[in-house]
Amino acid sequence: MNPRRVLLPLLWPFSLLFHAAVRLRAWLYRRGILRAKRLGGVVISVGNLTTGGTGKTPMAIWLAERSIAEGRRVGILTRGYRGAARWAQASVTPGAARNDQFMPQIFSDEVWLMWRRLGDKVRFGVGANRAAWGCKLERDGVDWFILDDGFQHLRLARDADIVLVDATDPFGGDFLLPAGRLREPRSALRRADVVVITRSDLSPEVEAAIRRETLAPVFYAKTRPDGIFHAQALMIGPEMLDWQKRSFFAFCAIANSEAFFEDLQHWGLRLAGQRAFPDHHAYTHSDVQEIEGRAREAGAEALICTEKDIFNFRNLRHWSLPIYYCQIRLQLSDPDAFWKAVKVAVERKRPGRAR
Repeated sequence: MNPRRVLLPLLWPFSLLFHAAVRLRAWLYRRGILRAKRLGGVVISVGNLTTGGTGKTPMAIWLAERSIAEGRRVGILTRGYRGAARWAQASVTPGAARNDQFMPQIFSDEVWLMWRRLGDKVRFGVGANRAAWGCKLERDGVDWFILDDGFQHLRLARDADIVLVDATDPFGGDFLLPAGRLREPRSALRRADVVVITRSDLSPEVEAAIRRETLAPVFYAKTRPDGIFHAQALMIGPEMLDWQKRSFFAFCAIANSEAFFEDLQHWGLRLAGQRAFPDHHAYTHSDVQEIEGRAREAGAEALICTEKDIFNFRNLRHWSLPIYYCQIRLQLSDPDAFWKAVKVAVERKRPGRAR
């Protein structure tokens, strides 16, 4: 049974207080009593209504790649969950992703993953004060920003708000924190410029619920596998694996672990077992022993995890079974129409900047 459901009568009053605080904060920004910082460059925010994973990182990567293809000088502004850079903030210069000093212990798993995908093509500002890092990156020549997990970060003005909604759990139990997983009520969708329903090709009920709250265009997206790679070979070039010839034990430390396990089976992998850990979990030696013990008991030949997980391993030498990770990419239902909708939103606030 879901612990939140059991505790709902106790948590509900706190959700009411949280709801009131969220609405007051949004009203203060809307009225201009609290002022958002506006950068000189274009800011595109990627966010969601709920806690947990909806595909924000794949979307941020997609937006960065599309922007780079059009000749933009791109920067990604992110808080960097649990990394040391959350306190010792940092701007990443080209080439830093290959520098040994930038380890997962310093920056978060999601930031490290984006570095690895985008490398020298993008500058990163990592830290809680994303407006300050936006100003710094502007001085370095960045003119097109992706604001990661930015829907609730009202301190920084944006030119387009993209909101992702997971079709399998769109509204987090319909209660705000702490009774549910909503960060804001559904009505906050009226701030969205574009809505993307993830993990689905078509979800009429979810789309109808969204359209009751906003006039923003709605698109669909799914993740697709780019390949299965050998984790131990990460730093010297991954090797492709014919994934349908082995039996795997799957594990992960992401917000929506069940979705990952379902995706693996949907993509044709044979799973002998699975184990979920809390989001952003840093794997210990005892975790390694548990995972490998359960894998051997289940008859698995190898282990498989998400690409994000490999940045939370303390030492790959602790593992005796081969480890593979699944690299994924976002697949939009109509990428050109989606990108046009984003640029239309930018043009409304910054005429001439999205051409």
